Amino acid sequence: MSDRSPRWDRTLAASALGMLALMGPAAAADLSPKTLPLKAKAASLVYDWTGFFVGGHFGYGGGSLGSGANALPLQGVVFPHSVAGLLGGYQVGYNRRIGDHLVLGVEADATFAGPLDQPAFARLRPAPFNTMLDYVGTLRGRVGYAFHRWLPYVTGGFAWGHTHADVNDGGGAVVGHDHVGWTAGLGLEFAVSGNWTAKAEYDYVALAQQTYNLGGFGLPGVAVDPKLHLVKFGLNYQFGDQLWARATAGQAKPALPDSDDWNVHAQTTFLPQAYPSFRSPYAGTNSLPGRGQLQSTWTTTAFLGFRLWDGGEFYFDPEVAQGFGLNGTVGIAGFPNGEAQKAGAAYPRIRPQRYYFKQTFGLGGGQEDVADGPNQLAGKRDIDRVTLVVGRFAVGDFFDNNSYAHDPRADFMNWALWGSTAYDFPADLPGYTNGAMIELNRKDWAIRAAVLQVPSQPNSDILTFKGEGTVVEFEERHTIFDQPGKLRLGVFGNQGVTGNYRQALGIAAADPSLDINDVMASIRHVNPKYGFYANLEQQVATDVGVFARASWNNGQTEILSFTDIDRSLSGGVSIKGGRWGRPDDTIGIGGAINGLSAAHRDFLAAGGTGLLIGDGRLNYQPEQIVEAYYAYQLRKGVTLTADYQFIANPAYNADRGPVSIFSGRLHGEF
Repeated sequence: MSDRSPRWDRTLAASALGMLALMGPAAAADLSPKTLPLKAKAASLVYDWTGFFVGGHFGYGGGSLGSGANALPLQGVVFPHSVAGLLGGYQVGYNRRIGDHLVLGVEADATFAGPLDQPAFARLRPAPFNTMLDYVGTLRGRVGYAFHRWLPYVTGGFAWGHTHADVNDGGGAVVGHDHVGWTAGLGLEFAVSGNWTAKAEYDYVALAQQTYNLGGFGLPGVAVDPKLHLVKFGLNYQFGDQLWARATAGQAKPALPDSDDWNVHAQTTFLPQAYPSFRSPYAGTNSLPGRGQLQSTWTTTAFLGFRLWDGGEFYFDPEVAQGFGLNGTVGIAGFPNGEAQKAGAAYPRIRPQRYYFKQTFGLGGGQEDVADGPNQLAGKRDIDRVTLVVGRFAVGDFFDNNSYAHDPRADFMNWALWGSTAYDFPADLPGYTNGAMIELNRKDWAIRAAVLQVPSQPNSDILTFKGEGTVVEFEERHTIFDQPGKLRLGVFGNQGVTGNYRQALGIAAADPSLDINDVMASIRHVNPKYGFYANLEQQVATDVGVFARASWNNGQTEILSFTDIDRSLSGGVSIKGGRWGRPDDTIGIGGAINGLSAAHRDFLAAGGTGLLIGDGRLNYQPEQIVEAYYAYQLRKGVTLTADYQFIANPAYNADRGPVSIFSGRLHGEF
């Protein structure tokens, strides 16, 4: 097993920060102000601002890292790329109202930069090194003037941050530096509803110059001098009964009620994984190392929902992610960590993972209650309805769902168990796409379809409509011996820029001096990939459910987005803990068998590499996976999971493995 590294320490620290930030609001639900008699007290209360608060922010930043720093362009999405790009993070603080209007406060925050803008980077002239901003933190005082529900303020104080330099010599060397400095800015905060306030803030951050010594790489030193302009929009949850205070005569204001027209939820998940050494007589570019390894991932996601009008809703989910899957998320087709993104990072990076508009058209058939939840506003809706979704989302948000195996933050972790893995669903590196989905729902069935953007080439972070992805799913709902169940049948087709296995093998056979991976890259053009999946869930007794999936694709062209699987069978059982007095605990046991088409096998055996696998040669056998987990609820909204996975023939290679993977998972949500 690998030694503990500084990256591991940073991940633990970042995970603790994320848990603290999110568990604050969760705890606040238990400490919220007592319900007020609506008419008797409304006229005698005003908003006070006094007390502790915790929240999150999202925004955009620019500036410079210095004239000779060769700063990398970070994603701005709808804005120009910059040295910070779209950014976000957390804040915590305390305010004290003095007299009628003066508010003094202190606030600490951590702000993380966006990921690399790949198209902009491709247009840059090659440089011997590049620098990148990783994060910025501040500790600031605030002075504000409160009136009505508004609080304009000025702020300033101490700042710190971190940058790093990538040396482009082919060795992957990285050099990092901490910076300290100061910050000043101004903002405007507004009491929205309940305990929530919203704010807009501008901060100028000046960090001290640091000189990178690159002499060991044959390069001159470089001065990195961060000067940043940050615009942030945030939400704060105000704690405790001190949120409300008695008004003086003539200053009565009504207490703010909660609102059903918007909601806020969040989650954080820390997932370490490790495996001991295993049999590995040889290895290739995408092989899981035989010497054993420890890696971890951490994500924190905010789920913001807004009701625009009757039936119209908008959802926005920014997410901070840090860490890597085992071996950088390569080496096993049924990868063991569903939280591992192909866009892993040593420092937290933020992306706007979802932003989509949803319109529901009621058609009658009675109504059903809709519970408040992530990406779901509370209320009622017609059972018979048409729903239209347009924007950025994950295909799994609406397709191939399953009550017992669909969420690696709560149930099975292995890709081959929480999804129909032969469905090469369109996605960028974190697993999201842009498109439109339409659904017709009836009491006993539903049918849904989507048109989606696809990556510009295999494993690309760039989405395009040069080609497209389509999927249609039929969902049937039934009862067997009074036990509910669902069957989902899906068909899919992608048009993406990929290469054909047989064509690449033929060209390489005609000229053995050619590398087959170079050949494959040279013959890529728009090719089809199509297939189907079947997905069953069935409750068999109270607290006991079973699931099964089968999926297949034609297997003649490269995998575009997901993983190197052309056919897969999986299934298992999920048991809630009510029978032993732990109703919120869950035990899960499942297994999967993954396979490849004959053309795909021959390509790998000839030295080809796929999205996740490629040992340089191949003694083919189906990849076989068994997973078992126990999820133990520590308190409401917080779960600790122990997980074990046994993987025979990793990457379909009987010469290597088997591998035993041990995992933990700490998950918090509110």
